Amino acid sequence: MTVIKSIVARDIRFPTSRSLDGSDAMNEAPDYSATYVTVETSAGDQGHGMTFTIGRGNELCVAGVETLSKLLIGHNVDDMFADMGGVWKTITSDSQMRWVGPEKGVIHLASAAIINAIWDLYSKALKKPVWQVLADMSPEDTVKLVDWTYLRDALDPAEALERLQEKFSGRAERTKHMMSNGYPAYTTSAGWLGYSDDKMRQLCADALAEGWSHFKMKCGGNHQDDIRRASILREMIGDDRKLMMDANQVWGVEETITKMADLAKFDPWWIEEPTSPDDILGHARIAREIAPIQVATGEHCHNAVMFKQFLQADAISFLQLDSCRLAGPNEILGVLLMAEKFGIPVCPHAGGVGLCEYVQHLSIYDYIAVSGSLENRILEYVDHLHNHFINPVVMKDGHYMPPMEPGYSITMHEDSLAEHEFPGGAQWKGN
Repeated sequence: MTVIKSIVARDIRFPTSRSLDGSDAMNEAPDYSATYVTVETSAGDQGHGMTFTIGRGNELCVAGVETLSKLLIGHNVDDMFADMGGVWKTITSDSQMRWVGPEKGVIHLASAAIINAIWDLYSKALKKPVWQVLADMSPEDTVKLVDWTYLRDALDPAEALERLQEKFSGRAERTKHMMSNGYPAYTTSAGWLGYSDDKMRQLCADALAEGWSHFKMKCGGNHQDDIRRASILREMIGDDRKLMMDANQVWGVEETITKMADLAKFDPWWIEEPTSPDDILGHARIAREIAPIQVATGEHCHNAVMFKQFLQADAISFLQLDSCRLAGPNEILGVLLMAEKFGIPVCPHAGGVGLCEYVQHLSIYDYIAVSGSLENRILEYVDHLHNHFINPVVMKDGHYMPPMEPGYSITMHEDSLAEHEFPGGAQWKGN
Protein backbone atom coordinates (compact mmCIF):
# COMPACT_ATOMS: atom_id res chain seq x y z
CA MET A 1 0.00 0.00 0.00
CA THR A 2 1.37 3.41 -1.02
CA VAL A 3 0.77 6.22 1.47
CA ILE A 4 1.64 9.90 1.88
CA LYS A 5 5.04 9.78 3.54
CA SER A 6 5.90 13.45 3.95
CA ILE A 7 4.79 16.99 3.11
CA VAL A 8 7.58 19.57 3.19
CA ALA A 9 7.13 23.34 2.81
CA ARG A 10 9.94 25.75 1.87
CA ASP A 11 10.02 29.56 2.06
CA ILE A 12 11.13 30.68 -1.42
CA ARG A 13 11.53 34.39 -2.17
CA PHE A 14 12.71 36.20 -5.30
CA PRO A 15 14.13 39.75 -4.80
CA THR A 16 11.93 41.44 -7.41
CA SER A 17 11.78 44.58 -5.24
CA ARG A 18 15.32 45.40 -6.42
CA SER A 19 14.07 46.06 -9.98
CA LEU A 20 10.47 46.99 -9.02
CA ASP A 21 9.09 44.15 -11.11
CA GLY A 22 5.53 43.62 -9.92
CA SER A 23 5.21 47.08 -8.38
CA ASP A 24 1.77 48.60 -8.06
CA ALA A 25 -0.12 51.14 -5.96
CA MET A 26 -0.73 48.75 -3.06
CA ASN A 27 2.53 46.78 -3.30
CA GLU A 28 5.27 49.29 -4.01
CA ALA A 29 8.25 46.92 -3.77
CA PRO A 30 7.17 43.28 -3.66
CA ASP A 31 9.43 40.26 -3.46
CA TYR A 32 7.59 37.60 -5.43
CA SER A 33 7.52 34.56 -3.17
CA ALA A 34 6.23 31.02 -2.94
CA THR A 35 5.35 28.67 -0.15
CA TYR A 36 6.68 25.68 -2.07
CA VAL A 37 5.37 22.25 -1.11
CA THR A 38 6.69 18.79 -1.92
CA VAL A 39 4.39 15.84 -1.23
CA GLU A 40 6.21 12.51 -1.28
CA THR A 41 4.73 9.03 -1.17
CA SER A 42 6.17 5.86 0.36
CA ALA A 43 6.90 4.75 -3.23
CA GLY A 44 9.11 7.80 -3.79
CA ASP A 45 6.72 9.67 -6.12
CA GLN A 46 6.50 13.43 -5.66
CA GLY A 47 3.95 16.14 -6.26
CA HIS A 48 4.79 19.84 -6.11
CA GLY A 49 2.58 22.78 -5.29
CA MET A 50 2.82 26.35 -4.13
CA THR A 51 0.93 29.37 -3.02
CA PHE A 52 1.99 32.87 -4.01
CA THR A 53 2.87 35.71 -1.63
CA ILE A 54 4.98 38.86 -1.99
CA GLY A 55 7.62 38.49 0.71
CA ARG A 56 7.20 39.11 4.43
CA GLY A 57 4.58 36.76 5.84
CA ASN A 58 5.50 33.89 3.56
CA GLU A 59 6.78 32.11 6.65
CA LEU A 60 3.22 32.12 8.02
CA CYS A 61 2.02 30.15 5.01
CA VAL A 62 4.88 27.72 5.52
CA ALA A 63 3.75 27.22 9.12
CA GLY A 64 0.18 26.72 7.90
CA VAL A 65 1.29 23.96 5.54
CA GLU A 66 3.22 22.27 8.34
CA THR A 67 0.10 22.26 10.51
CA LEU A 68 -2.28 21.07 7.79
CA SER A 69 0.07 18.37 6.51
CA LYS A 70 -0.69 16.24 9.54
CA LEU A 71 -4.18 15.70 8.13
CA LEU A 72 -2.80 13.72 5.16
CA ILE A 73 0.32 11.93 6.39
CA GLY A 74 -0.24 8.17 6.22
CA HIS A 75 -3.29 8.36 3.92
CA ASN A 76 -3.62 5.73 1.21
CA VAL A 77 -2.74 7.36 -2.11
CA ASP A 78 -5.06 5.19 -4.22
CA ASP A 79 -7.99 6.05 -1.95
CA MET A 80 -7.16 9.74 -2.26
CA PHE A 81 -6.99 9.61 -6.04
CA ALA A 82 -10.36 7.83 -6.12
CA ASP A 83 -11.96 10.67 -4.15
CA MET A 84 -10.26 13.99 -4.90
CA GLY A 85 -13.36 15.79 -3.66
CA GLY A 86 -12.86 14.07 -0.33
CA VAL A 87 -9.25 15.20 -0.19
CA TRP A 88 -10.42 18.79 -0.50
CA LYS A 89 -12.88 18.32 2.36
CA THR A 90 -10.19 16.73 4.53
CA ILE A 91 -7.90 19.72 4.15
CA THR A 92 -10.49 22.51 4.37
CA SER A 93 -13.03 21.15 6.86
CA ASP A 94 -11.06 19.99 9.89
CA SER A 95 -13.24 20.92 12.87
CA GLN A 96 -10.44 22.50 14.90
CA MET A 97 -8.75 24.29 12.01
CA ARG A 98 -11.98 26.03 11.02
CA TRP A 99 -11.48 28.41 13.93
CA VAL A 100 -8.54 29.97 12.08
CA GLY A 101 -10.46 29.98 8.78
CA PRO A 102 -12.78 28.91 7.52
CA GLU A 103 -11.74 29.12 3.89
CA LYS A 104 -9.86 32.39 4.09
CA GLY A 105 -6.53 33.90 5.07
CA VAL A 106 -3.23 32.16 5.69
CA ILE A 107 -4.79 28.76 6.30
CA HIS A 108 -6.62 28.81 2.99
CA LEU A 109 -3.43 29.86 1.18
CA ALA A 110 -1.66 26.94 2.85
CA SER A 111 -4.53 24.67 1.83
CA ALA A 112 -4.08 25.78 -1.78
CA ALA A 113 -0.39 24.86 -1.73
CA ILE A 114 -1.11 21.35 -0.46
CA ILE A 115 -4.12 20.69 -2.68
CA ASN A 116 -2.27 21.97 -5.75
CA ALA A 117 0.58 19.56 -4.89
CA ILE A 118 -1.84 16.64 -4.58
CA TRP A 119 -3.28 17.47 -8.02
CA ASP A 120 0.26 17.57 -9.41
CA LEU A 121 0.93 14.14 -7.88
CA TYR A 122 -2.37 12.78 -9.22
CA SER A 123 -1.77 14.11 -12.73
CA LYS A 124 1.75 12.72 -12.84
CA ALA A 125 0.37 9.32 -11.83
CA LEU A 126 -2.02 9.55 -14.80
CA LYS A 127 0.82 10.82 -17.04
CA LYS A 128 -1.24 13.82 -18.15
CA PRO A 129 -1.14 17.58 -17.59
CA VAL A 130 -3.77 18.84 -15.14
CA TRP A 131 -5.86 20.51 -17.85
CA GLN A 132 -6.16 17.19 -19.67
CA VAL A 133 -6.95 15.24 -16.50
CA LEU A 134 -9.88 17.59 -15.92
CA ALA A 135 -10.94 17.68 -19.57
CA ASP A 136 -11.01 13.88 -19.73
CA MET A 137 -13.31 13.59 -16.70
CA SER A 138 -16.96 12.79 -17.17
CA PRO A 139 -19.42 15.54 -16.21
CA GLU A 140 -20.60 13.32 -13.34
CA ASP A 141 -17.10 12.95 -11.88
CA THR A 142 -16.42 16.67 -12.35
CA VAL A 143 -19.45 17.70 -10.30
CA LYS A 144 -18.31 15.39 -7.47
CA LEU A 145 -15.08 17.38 -7.08
CA VAL A 146 -16.92 20.50 -5.87
CA ASP A 147 -18.20 21.19 -2.37
CA TRP A 148 -21.67 22.59 -3.13
CA THR A 149 -22.65 23.35 0.48
CA TYR A 150 -22.64 27.14 0.14
CA LEU A 151 -23.05 27.39 -3.64
CA ARG A 152 -26.22 25.50 -4.50
CA ASP A 153 -28.47 28.55 -4.07
CA ALA A 154 -26.63 30.06 -7.07
CA LEU A 155 -26.06 26.85 -9.03
CA ASP A 156 -27.53 23.50 -8.10
CA PRO A 157 -25.18 20.56 -8.82
CA ALA A 158 -27.87 18.94 -10.98
CA GLU A 159 -27.94 22.06 -13.17
CA ALA A 160 -24.13 22.16 -13.23
CA LEU A 161 -24.13 18.57 -14.45
CA GLU A 162 -26.62 19.39 -17.17
CA ARG A 163 -24.58 22.37 -18.36
CA LEU A 164 -21.41 20.27 -18.50
CA GLN A 165 -23.23 17.59 -20.46
CA GLU A 166 -24.41 20.16 -22.99
CA LYS A 167 -20.78 21.12 -23.70
CA PHE A 168 -19.44 17.56 -23.70
CA SER A 169 -19.76 16.78 -27.39
CA GLY A 170 -17.61 19.76 -28.38
CA ARG A 171 -14.64 18.94 -26.15
CA ALA A 172 -12.60 17.18 -28.84
CA GLU A 173 -12.98 20.04 -31.32
CA ARG A 174 -12.10 22.67 -28.74
CA THR A 175 -9.09 20.64 -27.59
CA LYS A 176 -7.87 20.57 -31.18
CA HIS A 177 -8.29 24.35 -31.39
CA MET A 178 -6.21 24.83 -28.23
CA MET A 179 -3.46 22.56 -29.50
CA SER A 180 -3.24 24.54 -32.73
CA ASN A 181 -3.82 28.09 -31.54
CA GLY A 182 -3.34 28.28 -27.79
CA TYR A 183 -5.20 30.50 -25.32
CA PRO A 184 -5.17 34.29 -25.90
CA ALA A 185 -3.20 36.40 -23.43
CA TYR A 186 -2.51 39.99 -22.44
CA THR A 187 0.68 41.46 -21.04
CA THR A 188 1.15 43.33 -17.78
CA SER A 189 4.93 43.47 -18.07
CA ALA A 190 5.13 46.91 -19.68
CA GLY A 191 2.99 48.74 -17.17
CA TRP A 192 4.31 48.22 -13.64
CA LEU A 193 3.86 51.33 -11.54
CA GLY A 194 7.52 51.70 -10.55
CA TYR A 195 8.84 51.76 -14.11
CA SER A 196 10.10 55.00 -15.64
CA ASP A 197 8.36 56.44 -18.68
CA ASP A 198 11.32 55.50 -20.87
CA LYS A 199 11.35 51.91 -19.63
CA MET A 200 7.61 51.66 -20.12
CA ARG A 201 7.91 52.97 -23.70
CA GLN A 202 10.69 50.51 -24.51
CA LEU A 203 8.87 47.51 -23.01
CA CYS A 204 5.70 48.52 -24.81
CA ALA A 205 7.57 48.76 -28.12
CA ASP A 206 9.12 45.34 -27.50
CA ALA A 207 5.70 43.85 -26.75
CA LEU A 208 4.21 45.37 -29.90
CA ALA A 209 7.02 43.85 -31.92
CA GLU A 210 6.16 40.47 -30.40
CA GLY A 211 2.55 40.81 -31.52
CA TRP A 212 0.75 41.66 -28.28
CA SER A 213 -2.67 43.30 -28.71
CA HIS A 214 -3.86 43.68 -25.08
CA PHE A 215 -1.92 45.74 -22.51
CA LYS A 216 -2.51 46.39 -18.82
CA MET A 217 -1.12 49.31 -16.83
CA LYS A 218 -0.98 49.83 -13.10
CA CYS A 219 -2.65 52.96 -11.73
CA GLY A 220 -3.64 54.29 -8.33
CA GLY A 221 -0.55 56.37 -7.58
CA ASN A 222 -0.45 60.08 -8.19
CA HIS A 223 -3.47 60.83 -10.36
CA GLN A 224 -1.63 63.10 -12.79
CA ASP A 225 1.02 60.42 -13.18
CA ASP A 226 -1.72 57.92 -14.00
CA ILE A 227 -3.07 60.24 -16.68
CA ARG A 228 0.41 60.80 -18.15
CA ARG A 229 1.23 57.09 -18.18
CA ALA A 230 -2.13 56.20 -19.73
CA SER A 231 -1.48 58.80 -22.42
CA ILE A 232 1.89 57.24 -23.18
CA LEU A 233 0.49 53.73 -23.41
CA ARG A 234 -2.46 54.72 -25.57
CA GLU A 235 -0.11 56.64 -27.87
CA MET A 236 2.18 53.62 -28.11
CA ILE A 237 -0.47 50.95 -28.77
CA GLY A 238 -2.87 53.01 -30.89
CA ASP A 239 -6.64 53.08 -30.80
CA ASP A 240 -7.30 49.55 -32.03
CA ARG A 241 -5.62 47.62 -29.21
CA LYS A 242 -7.09 47.04 -25.78
CA LEU A 243 -5.84 48.95 -22.73
CA MET A 244 -6.75 47.76 -19.23
CA MET A 245 -6.08 49.49 -15.90
CA ASP A 246 -5.44 48.03 -12.45
CA ALA A 247 -5.71 50.11 -9.25
CA ASN A 248 -4.86 47.23 -6.89
CA GLN A 249 -7.55 48.13 -4.32
CA VAL A 250 -6.25 51.57 -3.29
CA TRP A 251 -9.31 53.72 -4.10
CA GLY A 252 -12.60 54.18 -2.32
CA VAL A 253 -15.84 53.77 -4.21
CA GLU A 254 -16.50 57.45 -4.93
CA GLU A 255 -12.81 58.07 -5.61
CA THR A 256 -12.92 55.33 -8.24
CA ILE A 257 -15.93 56.88 -9.96
CA THR A 258 -14.29 60.32 -10.01
CA LYS A 259 -10.87 59.17 -11.21
CA MET A 260 -12.22 56.84 -13.87
CA ALA A 261 -14.17 59.78 -15.30
CA ASP A 262 -10.79 61.43 -15.98
CA LEU A 263 -9.21 58.22 -17.31
CA ALA A 264 -12.18 57.36 -19.53
CA LYS A 265 -10.72 59.39 -22.42
CA PHE A 266 -8.06 56.69 -22.83
CA ASP A 267 -10.79 54.12 -23.52
CA PRO A 268 -9.90 51.52 -20.88
CA TRP A 269 -11.56 48.14 -21.41
CA TRP A 270 -11.70 47.50 -17.67
CA ILE A 271 -10.63 48.85 -14.31
CA GLU A 272 -9.28 46.05 -12.16
CA GLU A 273 -9.50 45.91 -8.37
CA PRO A 274 -10.75 49.50 -8.08
CA THR A 275 -11.56 49.25 -4.36
CA SER A 276 -11.53 46.88 -1.36
CA PRO A 277 -11.71 43.30 -2.65
CA ASP A 278 -14.35 42.54 0.00
CA ASP A 279 -16.70 45.38 -0.98
CA ILE A 280 -19.18 43.59 -3.22
CA LEU A 281 -21.80 46.34 -3.12
CA GLY A 282 -19.13 48.96 -3.75
CA HIS A 283 -18.06 47.13 -6.89
CA ALA A 284 -21.71 46.92 -7.99
CA ARG A 285 -22.11 50.69 -7.65
CA ILE A 286 -18.86 51.34 -9.50
CA ALA A 287 -19.95 49.03 -12.30
CA ARG A 288 -23.21 50.95 -12.71
CA GLU A 289 -21.68 54.40 -12.64
CA ILE A 290 -18.57 54.04 -14.80
CA ALA A 291 -20.15 52.03 -17.65
CA PRO A 292 -19.26 51.37 -20.42
CA ILE A 293 -15.89 50.87 -18.69
CA GLN A 294 -16.13 47.45 -17.14
CA VAL A 295 -15.07 46.17 -13.72
CA ALA A 296 -12.71 43.25 -13.15
CA THR A 297 -11.69 41.72 -9.83
CA GLY A 298 -11.05 38.48 -8.00
CA GLU A 299 -7.38 37.90 -7.27
CA HIS A 300 -8.07 38.61 -3.59
CA CYS A 301 -11.42 36.81 -3.40
CA HIS A 302 -10.63 34.25 -0.75
CA ASN A 303 -13.27 31.62 -1.51
CA ALA A 304 -16.04 30.55 -3.86
CA VAL A 305 -18.73 32.17 -1.71
CA MET A 306 -17.28 35.62 -2.39
CA PHE A 307 -17.41 34.96 -6.11
CA LYS A 308 -20.98 33.70 -5.79
CA GLN A 309 -22.03 37.00 -4.25
CA PHE A 310 -20.12 39.11 -6.81
CA LEU A 311 -21.99 37.25 -9.54
CA GLN A 312 -25.36 37.51 -7.82
CA ALA A 313 -24.87 41.24 -7.24
CA ASP A 314 -23.96 41.91 -10.90
CA ALA A 315 -20.82 43.57 -9.55
CA ILE A 316 -18.19 42.43 -12.08
CA SER A 317 -17.84 41.95 -15.82
CA PHE A 318 -14.60 39.94 -15.66
CA LEU A 319 -13.88 37.32 -12.98
CA GLN A 320 -10.20 37.11 -12.07
CA LEU A 321 -9.79 34.11 -9.81
CA ASP A 322 -6.36 33.28 -8.41
CA SER A 323 -5.00 29.73 -8.54
CA CYS A 324 -3.45 30.05 -5.07
CA ARG A 325 -5.98 32.27 -3.29
CA LEU A 326 -8.66 29.64 -3.90
CA ALA A 327 -7.88 26.18 -2.56
CA GLY A 328 -6.93 24.35 -5.72
CA PRO A 329 -8.84 22.97 -8.71
CA ASN A 330 -11.80 21.70 -6.68
CA GLU A 331 -12.87 25.14 -5.48
CA ILE A 332 -11.91 26.74 -8.78
CA LEU A 333 -14.19 24.34 -10.65
CA GLY A 334 -17.15 25.59 -8.61
CA VAL A 335 -16.30 29.18 -9.55
CA LEU A 336 -15.87 28.33 -13.24
CA LEU A 337 -19.25 26.62 -13.29
CA MET A 338 -21.01 29.53 -11.57
CA ALA A 339 -19.38 32.06 -13.89
CA GLU A 340 -20.56 30.07 -16.91
CA LYS A 341 -24.13 30.14 -15.64
CA PHE A 342 -24.02 33.90 -15.02
CA GLY A 343 -22.38 34.57 -18.39
CA ILE A 344 -19.26 36.21 -16.92
CA PRO A 345 -15.91 35.49 -18.60
CA VAL A 346 -13.14 34.15 -16.37
CA CYS A 347 -9.78 35.87 -16.93
CA PRO A 348 -7.53 34.53 -14.14
CA HIS A 349 -4.92 36.55 -12.30
CA ALA A 350 -1.37 35.56 -13.21
CA GLY A 351 0.79 38.43 -11.95
CA GLY A 352 3.14 36.45 -9.76
CA VAL A 353 5.70 33.65 -9.61
CA GLY A 354 4.20 30.38 -10.82
CA LEU A 355 0.75 31.81 -11.48
CA CYS A 356 1.15 31.76 -15.28
CA GLU A 357 2.24 28.13 -15.05
CA TYR A 358 -0.90 27.32 -13.03
CA VAL A 359 -3.62 29.30 -14.75
CA GLN A 360 -2.84 28.12 -18.26
CA HIS A 361 -4.26 24.74 -17.16
CA LEU A 362 -7.37 26.34 -15.69
CA SER A 363 -8.22 28.58 -18.65
CA ILE A 364 -7.57 25.88 -21.23
CA TYR A 365 -9.83 23.51 -19.30
CA ASP A 366 -12.49 26.20 -18.90
CA TYR A 367 -12.64 26.68 -22.66
CA ILE A 368 -12.66 22.97 -23.47
CA ALA A 369 -15.22 21.77 -20.93
CA VAL A 370 -17.04 24.59 -19.14
CA SER A 371 -17.50 27.86 -21.03
CA GLY A 372 -16.83 26.57 -24.54
CA SER A 373 -16.09 30.17 -25.52
CA LEU A 374 -13.18 32.54 -26.02
CA GLU A 375 -15.36 35.66 -26.27
CA ASN A 376 -13.97 38.38 -23.99
CA ARG A 377 -11.61 35.85 -22.45
CA ILE A 378 -7.98 36.83 -22.11
CA LEU A 379 -5.35 35.39 -19.78
CA GLU A 380 -2.76 37.51 -17.97
CA TYR A 381 0.91 37.02 -18.74
CA VAL A 382 4.01 38.45 -17.08
CA ASP A 383 7.48 37.58 -18.31
CA HIS A 384 9.21 37.24 -14.94
CA LEU A 385 10.81 34.18 -13.26
CA HIS A 386 9.74 31.46 -15.70
CA ASN A 387 13.34 30.26 -15.97
CA HIS A 388 13.08 28.78 -12.48
CA PHE A 389 10.52 26.15 -13.57
CA ILE A 390 11.37 22.84 -15.20
CA ASN A 391 8.38 23.17 -17.52
CA PRO A 392 7.77 26.92 -17.97
CA VAL A 393 4.92 28.37 -20.01
CA VAL A 394 5.30 28.40 -23.77
CA MET A 395 4.00 31.53 -25.51
CA LYS A 396 3.35 31.82 -29.23
CA ASP A 397 2.07 35.03 -30.83
CA GLY A 398 0.53 36.22 -27.58
CA HIS A 399 -1.08 32.85 -26.78
CA TYR A 400 -0.43 30.23 -24.10
CA MET A 401 0.29 26.92 -25.81
CA PRO A 402 -1.12 23.92 -23.89
CA PRO A 403 1.47 22.26 -21.65
CA MET A 404 1.91 18.57 -22.46
CA GLU A 405 4.15 17.38 -19.61
CA PRO A 406 2.39 15.45 -16.82
CA GLY A 407 1.48 17.50 -13.75
CA TYR A 408 0.67 21.10 -12.91
CA SER A 409 3.81 22.73 -14.46
CA ILE A 410 4.96 24.03 -11.08
CA THR A 411 8.07 21.94 -10.31
CA MET A 412 11.07 24.25 -9.80
CA HIS A 413 14.74 23.58 -10.42
CA GLU A 414 16.48 22.52 -7.22
CA ASP A 415 19.25 25.07 -7.83
CA SER A 416 16.65 27.86 -7.98
CA LEU A 417 15.04 26.66 -4.76
CA ALA A 418 18.35 26.49 -2.92
CA GLU A 419 19.48 29.91 -4.13
CA HIS A 420 16.21 31.66 -3.21
CA GLU A 421 15.24 29.89 0.00
CA PHE A 422 14.77 32.40 2.78
CA PRO A 423 16.76 33.36 4.79
CA GLY A 424 19.73 31.10 4.03
CA GLY A 425 19.82 31.09 0.22
CA ALA A 426 22.55 32.93 -1.68
CA GLN A 427 20.13 35.65 -2.78
CA TRP A 428 19.37 36.54 0.85
CA LYS A 429 22.61 36.06 2.78
CA GLY A 430 23.76 39.43 4.07
CA ASN A 431 20.47 41.14 3.25
